[in-house]
Amino acid sequence: MVIVSNRGPLSFSVDDRGELQAGRGGGGLVSALGPAVAGSGATWIAGALSEADRMAAAAGVVEAQGFRLRSLLVDPDAYRAYYHVVSSGTLWFLHHRLYDTARRPRFDRRWREAWQAYRDVNALFARAVAEDAGEGAVVLAQDYHFSLLPAELAVTRPDLTVIHFHHTPFASPDDLRMLPDDVATELLSGLAASAACGFQAPRWAAAFEACCTELLGRTCPTFVSPAAVAPGEIEAVAASAPCATALAELERQVGDRRLIVRVDRIELSKNLLRGFHAFEDLLRSRPEWREQVVFAAFVYPSREGLADYLAYRQEVEGLVRRINETWATPGWTPILYDPGDDFPGSVAGLRRYDALLVNPVRDGLNLVAKEGPLVNERAGVLLLSRESGAWSELGTAALGLNPFDVTATSEALHTALSMDDGERRRHAGAVRTLAAARTPHDWLADQLQAADRASAAGASGASA
Repeated sequence: MVIVSNRGPLSFSVDDRGELQAGRGGGGLVSALGPAVAGSGATWIAGALSEADRMAAAAGVVEAQGFRLRSLLVDPDAYRAYYHVVSSGTLWFLHHRLYDTARRPRFDRRWREAWQAYRDVNALFARAVAEDAGEGAVVLAQDYHFSLLPAELAVTRPDLTVIHFHHTPFASPDDLRMLPDDVATELLSGLAASAACGFQAPRWAAAFEACCTELLGRTCPTFVSPAAVAPGEIEAVAASAPCATALAELERQVGDRRLIVRVDRIELSKNLLRGFHAFEDLLRSRPEWREQVVFAAFVYPSREGLADYLAYRQEVEGLVRRINETWATPGWTPILYDPGDDFPGSVAGLRRYDALLVNPVRDGLNLVAKEGPLVNERAGVLLLSRESGAWSELGTAALGLNPFDVTATSEALHTALSMDDGERRRHAGAVRTLAAARTPHDWLADQLQAADRASAAGASGASA
């Protein structure tokens, strides 16, 4: 088995003696897939992102913490174009429906150069897979960064069974038509060359199939397999000394007040602004909650190489300052804003919340919606956007949100904070049961079963 992703399961640093040290990598993919892959003997191929990563790449395959990682050196200019311009600046915006279409996207000749870099990087990873993969191996390509990889491998290594898993939403045919015609066709052809394509939720699989049918006149097999949390890993963080210290400090700041929590990247799709506007509406329309509730936002910067993200962070922080200046009283700060990327501190917030706000405008899944209920100690209520992929799993128990409706989100916050203890326990128990229903091993097994089905279908076709 070979796994391909932009970011690997290991993160490297250099100690005081100049020696390379390997630690666990960050990101949702590593959290969801890492526990199932560690110790399996699979090769994981990823980009060398930091300077220490590049040192590791020069050293060859690194084996640490149960992972066998090959880091690839990518030309920095090519990487910026592949990642910032195409992956993050185009495909992410397209699949999450984030474009301000009066102004963007704009596909000019400079963008075409970036698209060529995206092709080149996909080809580089395909060559690495072709070199490393044994005869008849299964290749699990992860996410929109590698949409062209399956088609590359279909030519160079037709013996491989390539499964592509898309972690984000997938664009509708109307959205995909924003791409240049030839690019849209190339993108879909790349994905449709997979033995099967996996998605986090049924609606994303249906959107992909609709795009393929409309633009290509064909598709490939699809499957739905929501990623899962490893309960033991997040419970270990919750039981750690750093988390206990962070929780004690949070308790000191919050006291006996109710607590609303969000844990997110400062990312346009996560809908931070409307969440804060809804909280302010709660304070304005429900005076009884003034000085009785605190909103703790554990957020961390994301994609600061893109101007849109820098501007969004400034807007978020400006709004938080204004709300605190407007409503704060001696001894009460309405919003506790922590952009420090402190995972034990974030888990402390998940342990303590009375209401967990997960309100993305569009999300492939959202693991926080599962992590929170697994470690929460106060029968907290989950408020979940119906535009998140997690809604298809948790929607029967969570409080549903239209992420664009600030008034309705404010009312849902009031409902969550006002529930009696019995109702809160029933709600929290139902959400926890659903969140714990799957494990990372289930998610990996689904991808391997898709490969088995494809191999069996191929063998059947060959014999016929």
